[in-house]
Amino acid sequence: MDNWDDRRGSRDRRYNSRYNNGGMSNGGQRGLPGASGGLAGAGPFMGGNGGPPPSTMSGMGGPAPGLPQQGAVLMVYSLNKDRMNSDKLFNLLCLYGNVVRVKFLKTKEGCAMVQMGDALAVERAIGNLNNTVFFGSKMQLGYSKQAFLADVVQPYDLPDSTPSFKDYMGNKNNRFINPEQASKNRIQPPSKILHFFNTPPNISENAMRDVFMEEDVTPPKGMKLFQSKTDRSSSGLLEFNDISEALEALVCCNHARIPNPNSRFPFVMKLCFSSSRNLQTKMDRMEKNDEDEDKMD
Repeated sequence: MDNWDDRRGSRDRRYNSRYNNGGMSNGGQRGLPGASGGLAGAGPFMGGNGGPPPSTMSGMGGPAPGLPQQGAVLMVYSLNKDRMNSDKLFNLLCLYGNVVRVKFLKTKEGCAMVQMGDALAVERAIGNLNNTVFFGSKMQLGYSKQAFLADVVQPYDLPDSTPSFKDYMGNKNNRFINPEQASKNRIQPPSKILHFFNTPPNISENAMRDVFMEEDVTPPKGMKLFQSKTDRSSSGLLEFNDISEALEALVCCNHARIPNPNSRFPFVMKLCFSSSRNLQTKMDRMEKNDEDEDKMD
């Protein structure tokens, strides 16, 4: 009978070989080797023609022997068909991994398939977003049996006249493109507090409200600017009445373009969920950190 430690060591080596070679990591998932404080992993498959890497395929076109069957395609059900489109789905899912392609299904209204950068991004999305409610619909997520999404040459139009299929490979708004970028992401479940960054210096509360009102979503009920060490941009927190409002705001206004008074290139505001329960708690913690830094100086 095999020694248990030998079998466990063999299993760990297979796991690490799959997720750490070629720049892939475990995505900071709880309970997985190498997890650390919710840091997101890097190294998804973003090249080629959108299919799986050749190394994972056998000669007959199926998965190579010994590899798990789960792919990187996410199933999305029960979306509000009148309010959601490819870009809005990208805005939400990019918080949990790179988004490669989005395809809405013509035969099933409010349903979509999304190819993520890797299987762990699918896992993160399902773990944090399944059964969340926004725009009056409870979104449900699941795993797809497809390994990848093929190109759609002639996509149909969604109710808002945008295409039902979009390719985001190489999109600069993906946040897990390399290990350095990926390490800056904190995987959080939805909350009523959003963190915003890359906005005009000292942006006013009225200007921020206008961004959300232009997209026909409820504006934040409160805003706090962080003390910035540079005048190039600003960041802070936005508080909404509940999680559903925050979700609607994020899917519509993540990556919203805000005019730059000093350049012809606008600011592209970025949003993510905050771990704070209210604005004051976060601000008190930041002020304490600033005080500690001053004492050290």
